[in-house]
Amino acid sequence: MANLRFLRGYNDAVVLGLARSGAVTRVELADRSGLTPQAVSKVVSRLIDDGLLVESGTRNVGVGKPRTLLKLVADSRLALGAQVERDELRVVLTDLAGTVLDRAVAPLPRDFDPPTFVAELNRLVDGLREDRFRSERLLGVGIGFVGPLDHRTGVVHYPTGLTAWHDVPLRALAEQRLGLPVVLDKDTNTAVVAEAWRRGEELRDAVLVLVGTGLGIGMLLDGRVHRGVRTNAGEYGHTTLQLDGPPCVCGRSGCIEALHNLAAARGDLVEATSIVGVAVADLVQLLDIDHVVLAGRAVLAEPAAYLDGVRARLPKDEWLPVDVSITPLGDDVVAAGAAMLLLSEFYGRPR
Repeated sequence: MANLRFLRGYNDAVVLGLARSGAVTRVELADRSGLTPQAVSKVVSRLIDDGLLVESGTRNVGVGKPRTLLKLVADSRLALGAQVERDELRVVLTDLAGTVLDRAVAPLPRDFDPPTFVAELNRLVDGLREDRFRSERLLGVGIGFVGPLDHRTGVVHYPTGLTAWHDVPLRALAEQRLGLPVVLDKDTNTAVVAEAWRRGEELRDAVLVLVGTGLGIGMLLDGRVHRGVRTNAGEYGHTTLQLDGPPCVCGRSGCIEALHNLAAARGDLVEATSIVGVAVADLVQLLDIDHVVLAGRAVLAEPAAYLDGVRARLPKDEWLPVDVSITPLGDDVVAAGAAMLLLSEFYGRPR
């Protein structure tokens, strides 16, 4: 992973992360962080000097002098996030709170190669950081790419449907072209990061099912993104659902993704959504999760059908409730999550 030394130390990251949740006082920061009041005071002074925090009104707490409130200056720093589909590139600009401020979208040619992609990424990034002030506040770029890939080294390995991408050091290529720090992860992982940012502690054991040109999942287990030993967990679309099923682009047969895409292509929405429902039910039984978030262009085109298809296949036991929802972040969920992944580094929060 890129070494993103944005803050002066761990304490700064802890205080800033707490301020992201809303206006707080110095006393509250000390109580919630475990830092001494003196340490909090020094950190707050540095963050105010750096323009990351600002004093914003007061709060009366019993008898005595009102306490000064501290507020995150959300637009003091910015981050870019990119989603790479097999036919489209989407880039969003977010502030420190993770709010999407701007976006740009462009088609990608069939089976695009790394130079073509990096050039198009650079073009969209340049458009979103066009003024000097915005560029000076920019922390870097997060990229959510189709897997498989290595999140730690920034290398893309054999993504299905993209023949020109064989062990491509994408993070290094992008950093060289953009002149910015870059973090790289699977699109499903950045999408679940976005949901974790949005819902906080409410979301601890969940899967995000992304149904776009492919089908994959992002897993949040005990509040952390689960990537696996080789950071390649989540290739659930390429697990076998039908032993004598149709061939898949991955080289296997009867994969969930292949079955879903064939049903969708022939207009059988009931069959397509039922396949996703069966796959999700297996995940619920395997991982004992209590939240399922559906996302991706196929889901967003028919949200009610996918909700019904998944809910109909879930266990009916009352003591195993599972919340199923559609991401409210819409088409931006992967790109916004990629920006939030980079912001997690800024805040010193593991994801």
